[in-house]
Amino acid sequence: MNTPIETIDLAPDLKISRVLTGLWQIADLERDGKTIDLDAAAQSMAHYANAGLTTFDMADHYGSAEVIAGIFKKKYSNGKPVQLFTKWVPKPGPVTKEAVRAAVQLALGRLQSEKIDLMQFHAWNYADPRWLDCLFYLQELKQEGLISHLGLTNFDTAHLKIAITSGIEVVSNQVCYSLLDQRASRHMTELCLKHGVKLLAFGTIAGGFLSERWLGKQEPVINESLTWSQMKYKRFIDTAGGWVVFQELLQVLQTIAKENTVSISTIASRYMLEQPAVGGVIIGARLGKSEHIDENAKLFSFTLSERQRATIKSALSKLTPIPGDCGDEYRKPPFLTASGDLSHHVESLPAPYPSRIGSDGRTKALSGTIWEDRAGFSRAVRKGNRILVSGTTATHGSRAIGGNDASAQANFVLDKIEGAVQSLGGKLEHVVRTRIFIRNIRDWEAVSRVHGERFREIQPANTMVRADLIGDEYLVEMEAEAIVE
Repeated sequence: MNTPIETIDLAPDLKISRVLTGLWQIADLERDGKTIDLDAAAQSMAHYANAGLTTFDMADHYGSAEVIAGIFKKKYSNGKPVQLFTKWVPKPGPVTKEAVRAAVQLALGRLQSEKIDLMQFHAWNYADPRWLDCLFYLQELKQEGLISHLGLTNFDTAHLKIAITSGIEVVSNQVCYSLLDQRASRHMTELCLKHGVKLLAFGTIAGGFLSERWLGKQEPVINESLTWSQMKYKRFIDTAGGWVVFQELLQVLQTIAKENTVSISTIASRYMLEQPAVGGVIIGARLGKSEHIDENAKLFSFTLSERQRATIKSALSKLTPIPGDCGDEYRKPPFLTASGDLSHHVESLPAPYPSRIGSDGRTKALSGTIWEDRAGFSRAVRKGNRILVSGTTATHGSRAIGGNDASAQANFVLDKIEGAVQSLGGKLEHVVRTRIFIRNIRDWEAVSRVHGERFREIQPANTMVRADLIGDEYLVEMEAEAIVE
């Protein structure tokens, strides 16, 4: 292998290879109680690093991946600079500083490291504002020196913007971004380019489906004969239009692959590498089972011509767009996961706010702010099938969220409203009335667009007025009413 591996500065002090080696398949190799040779797997990582593929991506729930990476760094990296990225995916619900520190220290122990190169965070339910607590606590540990850099994983555009405008120092967002899934090409790319955030794209070869192996082959059935990755990405294929249109895409890719003397998989990943805001692509490795080091290196042996890119783009126009924004597959139907639901990920989603039943039969949701007692109000009240949500600003504890960005504030306000409704047994689609108060008339369109995105199919009755809000930091306040049928 003579092709040099391209690198990129994810941050001024963090240079990575533009092909990251993903270790999620460790969990698949260990499913059903199977064990693997950890030391042999660690030696396999050295093969990638020696070839210049020095960046590895894993997570706390990827089986023994962090442990294997720690063995590799300690015994087989031979002092070469390598970058070990991991993720923290906490269960939904209450979080404490101590729990966040414990999670980081657990990862450090497994990785046999004093500092995590990139800690990436995933949130399950944006309607529960405790996801922000996790990020603020992680940032404190970054400042303390336990974490070099913070990233996000599976964040949508609105919540990446909330994190950035609230002062979280984010350098990357890892999302599904492939020929089958172009969600990140729109607003996500625009936001990342504006703020210098890099996208780390996974799923670029769709669990191996974007390859010659599946060209002209019979459509597989989603069952346990497939790997977890294959079960997952077969659902993406189904959502993108089905097997027939997928085969048409493979035919197009095969023609371009032959023109460049590479594989279909290489073309699929190269196309994604050439997209704006993409810092790198993550390609999975089955350590000790199969290696594609030379093939991964070929990603840097050519570039796609303008004609070839146009041909691929034309083929993509025939696919059905994956609905929603990045990460929605983990938060709302259709759940494009291996199991087709969240059963492998979370047991339940706790109510964002505690509730209490009053003497007259009403149920109150309480956020715990001191003003609920001082001013005598509840975050929301349910009486019968009706839920009334108090005026809501972008407040979380003692913090104002969203900075001076009206759209970021509006999205966080609607998260809190959704969380209050959830806590009283309702859903956002049960909202029948909203009222919006804005400080500056110039913000009316930005706030209206956020309301439109969140309520596009619901379309409750709505009023917007300009008002002098309490608190100079707040640009928007909203209240809502819902009827639970």
